[in-house]
Amino acid sequence: MTILAKHAAYRHAYDAFLAHGVDPLNVRFDGVLSPTEGVLNGQRTILLGTNNYLGLTFDEDCIAKAVEATRAQGTGTTGSRVANGTYGGHARLEREVADFYGRQHAMVFSTGYQANLGVLSTLVGRGDHLMLDADSHASIYDGSRLGMAEVIRFRHNNPDDLYKRLKRLEGMPGDRLIVVEGIYSMLGDTAPLKEFAAVKRETGAYLLVDEAHSLGVLGETGRGLAEAAGVEADVDFIVGTFSKSLGSVGGFCVSDSPDFDLMRIVCRPYMFTASLPPGVVASTIEALLKLRAMPELRHDLMRNATRLYDGLSAMGFQTGPEANPIVAVTMPDQKTAGVFWKMLLDSGLYINLAVPPATPSNASLLRSSVSAAHSIAQIDEALEIFAEVGRKLGFLPSDRRRVAGAL
Repeated sequence: MTILAKHAAYRHAYDAFLAHGVDPLNVRFDGVLSPTEGVLNGQRTILLGTNNYLGLTFDEDCIAKAVEATRAQGTGTTGSRVANGTYGGHARLEREVADFYGRQHAMVFSTGYQANLGVLSTLVGRGDHLMLDADSHASIYDGSRLGMAEVIRFRHNNPDDLYKRLKRLEGMPGDRLIVVEGIYSMLGDTAPLKEFAAVKRETGAYLLVDEAHSLGVLGETGRGLAEAAGVEADVDFIVGTFSKSLGSVGGFCVSDSPDFDLMRIVCRPYMFTASLPPGVVASTIEALLKLRAMPELRHDLMRNATRLYDGLSAMGFQTGPEANPIVAVTMPDQKTAGVFWKMLLDSGLYINLAVPPATPSNASLLRSSVSAAHSIAQIDEALEIFAEVGRKLGFLPSDRRRVAGAL
């Protein structure tokens, strides 16, 4: 018996995968060749599970800016901005992010996870109420625990359920903060943000939208779901990450709240974490400028996403509710998902295996994330690989009932 024995159930689940030759935690690439290709066990592999939405990780200008800043200012800051000071790049990045969103204030964190951890634990605390969509990301749930506000979950993407729960709080002290996501990371579905904004206005709550997977993806200029839905004025706080569309690492929060800068002295994940290295800051600024100047990246991304989504749906696979760069296929159980995923990988296609408890409704998913950098030929090759594996496992529509007995 060890101190980690309390997690034995997870060990058993992992061992069950290993028994079938499936090891999703140890995918080790020999090399990464581009935003869309890597080498795995000596085989060229299509990368379709990286969240590299705009394909900017190999952009020559972003790389050059990162190298230039690293040579000039070193590899890291070795401390937080509170302790070691703010570099010029940090201040410029915050100005660029604020300007992009048309907001007065922006605050940059070292990861997207820490952005949620810090913002949520700072905005609400004991005596307040945090209204979370039931399918919220782990970072949102962890931020809610750190802040000690009362957490009230409402049914996924259900404005009516949110409204009922907020009405029950009428007359009670404390602030209410509604938290939803632009694109949900497992099924790729979007929030009904117009309806949520209406609930927010009627009940006097605050509204925060996590645009981690919708930055650079949705909206006329790529600002995310709030822009696409036409409700930016109703959104009090936007949180996001640089590790998806901008191809680097880090997180941010933007707002017009007049007291926004108070977070810099009370937000512990900001105060006690080393700030972003100069090279990361420089590449992120360049990537943001490209996002703004090159709308064709977003158009190529959605073209590829729609092609993959429509292709999988036409084969008879159970996909998510709408076509977005996250394209998930639901499997009947974890064992089937694991074997299917391994066969895709062996055939030269890398996607994500997503299983409970990380998935909504305890579903087992094969999760793809499309890039603007994928060629149409690569998307079609991915579809062919899906079809081939589906036929081998008796998974296509005519043989769907044979799935359970095929493994």
